[in-house]
Amino acid sequence: MKLYTQIVIILVVFFKTETLFSENNLFNVNNIELEKKDKITNNRLANMAIKKGFNQLTTRILLEEDIKKLSDLKLSLIKQLVMYYQVIDIPEKNQKEGLVNFSVKFDKAKMHDLFYKRGISYSEILDKELYVLPVLLENNEINVFNNNIFYKNWNKLNENELIEFILPLENIEIIKIINDYKNNLININISDLFKEYSNKNSAIIFIENNKTNKKIYIKAIIQGKKISKNLDLRSKKLTIENFHETVITETKKELTNLVKSKNLIDIRTPSFLNVKFELNKRNNLVKLNSKIKKIDSIENIYVQEFNKDSMKLRIKFLGKLEKIINQLKKEDIKLKLINSQWVITSL
Repeated sequence: MKLYTQIVIILVVFFKTETLFSENNLFNVNNIELEKKDKITNNRLANMAIKKGFNQLTTRILLEEDIKKLSDLKLSLIKQLVMYYQVIDIPEKNQKEGLVNFSVKFDKAKMHDLFYKRGISYSEILDKELYVLPVLLENNEINVFNNNIFYKNWNKLNENELIEFILPLENIEIIKIINDYKNNLININISDLFKEYSNKNSAIIFIENNKTNKKIYIKAIIQGKKISKNLDLRSKKLTIENFHETVITETKKELTNLVKSKNLIDIRTPSFLNVKFELNKRNNLVKLNSKIKKIDSIENIYVQEFNKDSMKLRIKFLGKLEKIINQLKKEDIKLKLINSQWVITSL
């Protein structure tokens, strides 16, 4: 019995997950470039990198309204959130320009504590692809591909973005569907426009550019949820020169915020997944542990039951059940629901 207890304790410790430092880690910020001027000390340059890295991180994972909740955070407090930082080798060309490239790793536990205290949920976006079609409504005409400056220039602005916007190639079927709904565009079925990507995030944007109206109407499906949103640009008093750029920039910002909002993680309400793991020659604990450690949203694993044939594990994670199951699948940890019990069928 004593030996059995020791084995269970070892397994509990063995399965306790620790965040790995990798380029894919959510709380790592890489490629922070700063100019090294003669009068700037190394310590000051490092402080600048930490502050810039923190701003980039919060912009990437927080909604705009939550970023404001951290506006009072002083550099001294931000530095306490850093696990470590390092200077990365940069190309010889940039060295000549006096640029220094930093990488900053923020402590996951400390970031969680900060978000918990300030009531902030953060976003972990796994599917960064968004299929989008901007349609121009101008002079009583519907311009889908031709004579549509927004379709032409959509990906020429704000290239370094959180979301990868993918535009469909010119397609007669898409034009026909939109024309069929020309008197009732608001009720168009997005799934009909993106049939090949039915399980992907997608959006159609109607951009009205008339003398009296300058509006944007977004109709999207994000994480399987239907979303509608209106943006009114009349208050911005835009000139003809900057209207096109503002439309693309503001629409991309709104779409990014919508994707973030559907991928929020509330650290105040962790979830649990009970799974059964068969112990056989094809499966091994080391392999399972190694794969699970790569999933940032998993907080811990507890061994509930154990015998020579199998063990029951309780996985503590942040986010929705569907999301964690998909994350496990991406690591080739396949689950199957058998008699109301989740079972790891293969690795």
